[in-house]
Amino acid sequence: MKALVLRGHGDLTRLAIADVPAPAIMGPRQVLIRLRAAALNHLDLWTMRGLPGLSLQFPHILGGDGAGEVEAVGSDVTAVRPGDKVMINPGVACYHCETCDAGEHSLCPEYQLLGEHLPGTLAEYLVVPEQNVRRIPDPPAPHPPITWREAAAFSLVTLTAWRMLITRARLRPGEVVLIWGVGGGVSGAALKIAKLTGALAIVTSSSEAKLEAARGLGADVTLNHTQVDVAKEVRAVTEKRGADVVVENVGEATWEQSLRALAKRGRLVSCGATTGPRVVTDVRRMFWHQHTIMGSTMGNLAEYREIVRLLGQGHLRPTVDAAFSLADGIRAMERLDRGEQMGKIVLDV
Repeated sequence: MKALVLRGHGDLTRLAIADVPAPAIMGPRQVLIRLRAAALNHLDLWTMRGLPGLSLQFPHILGGDGAGEVEAVGSDVTAVRPGDKVMINPGVACYHCETCDAGEHSLCPEYQLLGEHLPGTLAEYLVVPEQNVRRIPDPPAPHPPITWREAAAFSLVTLTAWRMLITRARLRPGEVVLIWGVGGGVSGAALKIAKLTGALAIVTSSSEAKLEAARGLGADVTLNHTQVDVAKEVRAVTEKRGADVVVENVGEATWEQSLRALAKRGRLVSCGATTGPRVVTDVRRMFWHQHTIMGSTMGNLAEYREIVRLLGQGHLRPTVDAAFSLADGIRAMERLDRGEQMGKIVLDV
C-alpha cells in the first residue's frame, strides 16, 4: 500500500511516499480500515524531528487523524461491521488495566498515539482496536452531511480541546477564555467549544487573516500577539479582572503572559509546548491569586463519544484549511511546517 513515511528523524527531507506492507487483523477485537481521508497535526512535525524517549522502527507511517470504511473486523468485534463509515480516535490504550477500568484511558501506562508511537493514518489501510472507531454521525437537516475530510480532521484536536476546557478547566457559561494561536487545530477547536459553552472567547494570532477568520467563527475579541501585550489587553477587555481560563499550548514564549492574564482563581490548562518546555512561574502571584495550573493530554472514550455526539447534532465541525492528495503529502507537510494553515490540512487517500 502507499503511505507517507518517515525514513529517519530530521527535517522534511526525511519524508517519502513509499510502498509498505498493508496491515492485517491480528486480534479478535481489531478493525481494518480503508482510509478515505487523513489529517495532519503538529505532532507529525515533532515526531519527524524526534521526541525525547521516542524510539521508532523506520520507515514509520505518520498521521494520527483519519476516516474511512471498515474493510474487515476481528471475530469478537460488535461495534462496527464491514462497509461502515468510521472516524478514528488516535489514542490507543490497553483497555484492561485499572486506569482504563476507571475511565482514564489517556493515563493508561500503555497509552500510545497513532503516528507517534504506532503506525499512523497517512496510508491506504490501518488496523486499530474496536474501541478506537466510531461511526460517522449523520447530522439532522439543515446541517449538510459530514464529509470524509471533516471526519478525518475532527478527532485529535477536538478531543484534546474538549478535555482541556470541559473536563479539566470546567469552563462555564459567561466565563472569559484566552486562546493562543487560533490558526492551530487545537486552538480552533477550543474556540468552537468555548462558544458552544457560552463563554466569551479572546483569541490571538500573528496573522490578521487568521484573526478575521476567527471572528467569522465567533471569536469575541481578537489580538495580534506580535503587536500588543496580550495580558494587558485581556485585562483591559475584562475591566482589569482577567481571564477565567487560559488555553496554553505554546510554552516558553507565552507562559508568563498567560499567567499575567489570569483572573483571581483563574485556571491555566496546557497541552503542549511548541516554543519550548522550560517556563518561568512567579509562585507568589500564583498562590496569592489562587491560580490553578493543570496539564491535559487527549481524552477518554466517554469524552470521545460525547464530542462525536455533538458533531452529529451539527456542532464542532472542524475547519478544513486545505486538501492535498496522499501522493502530494510532503507538500502538505511543508504548508504545516510554515504555519500557513487556518484549521486542519487534510490528505485525500
